Amino acid sequence: MTDVPSILRAHAEVQHAEELAALAKTDERPRPPNWRLSPWAVATYVLGGETPDGTPITPKYLGSRRLVEVAIATLATDRALLLLGVPGTAKTWLSEHLAAAISGDSTQLVQGTSGTAEEAIRYGWNYARLLAEGPSRGALVASPVLRAMESGGIARVEELTRIPSDVQDALITVLSEKTLPIPELDDEVQALAGFNVIATANDRDRGVNDLSAALKRRFNVVVLPLPDDVDSEVEIVRLRVSQLGEALRLPAELEAVDEIRRVVTVFRELRDGVTADGRTKIKSPSGTLSTAEAISVMTSGIALAAHFGDGVVRASDIAAGLHGAVVKDPVADRLVWQEYLEAVVRERKPWSDLYRACRELV
Repeated sequence: MTDVPSILRAHAEVQHAEELAALAKTDERPRPPNWRLSPWAVATYVLGGETPDGTPITPKYLGSRRLVEVAIATLATDRALLLLGVPGTAKTWLSEHLAAAISGDSTQLVQGTSGTAEEAIRYGWNYARLLAEGPSRGALVASPVLRAMESGGIARVEELTRIPSDVQDALITVLSEKTLPIPELDDEVQALAGFNVIATANDRDRGVNDLSAALKRRFNVVVLPLPDDVDSEVEIVRLRVSQLGEALRLPAELEAVDEIRRVVTVFRELRDGVTADGRTKIKSPSGTLSTAEAISVMTSGIALAAHFGDGVVRASDIAAGLHGAVVKDPVADRLVWQEYLEAVVRERKPWSDLYRACRELV
């Protein structure tokens, strides 16, 4: 792994440069135009494995291999890719690593918000040069999408459904014609081979700015699910917490996965509205309680153990994170959390320490 001590979080293509280089060196399979790796090597980079010469490749995404293969195959065609799922299903994470492996650049990014303007997808102008020189290519400010078209790379659009509908539709010509007209210059930019778009959308945002039928037709949709079982989710959290702890230089370690398993179990039961044994129905809070939030709770716990404890993560270190993740609505969610603590956590004798720590906060 490349060590970049002055950067809090290196881009995927920098952080995993050695793995990408090892894959490229031994990759003899056919590559689509302008791809750094073959589709098989991209899948190996994302899912983990080893190169033909035995170099280990760490997994970046723990989930269905077939879904990842469908996503990669989509990007090898003229169809754009839409990663859809509830918050915390690693949509952004997967899009970054796919872009890094395919084009070696995950930074051509449009962050979707309610205030995203059309210039973020098309182009803008350097008004000082525009006034001095008039309309020219030198005065034009290229968007990430335009830069990806010119380089034959991957552009990423995060939270597509948060972008106003009229701005979303600026993608239609780009995705269908692979060209971006610049009428002010009587010119256009035609995409080089290899160009494509990966968009992500939170399916809880349906009804905010739904995609038009014309735009939907330009995407292949891959729905990323929540982890199938507790063990899978525990492993995802363990892997990411370990990586974050190393990146943040936190001098604490998880000597066992017991605390991770408890956090994941709490989240899954509250999400599902029933305990793991199916015997007790419980109310669900307003939040999503995603895998990403479980990672955040455990990372916060490590920080507390490292800086205000003895370096070993215990129930008292994760209690505050659990409370903050569950209680988004200070009235309704607080009641849900209290009922869960009394009806479920209190009755589990091995969880007595977690019950006491959480009750102190409530």
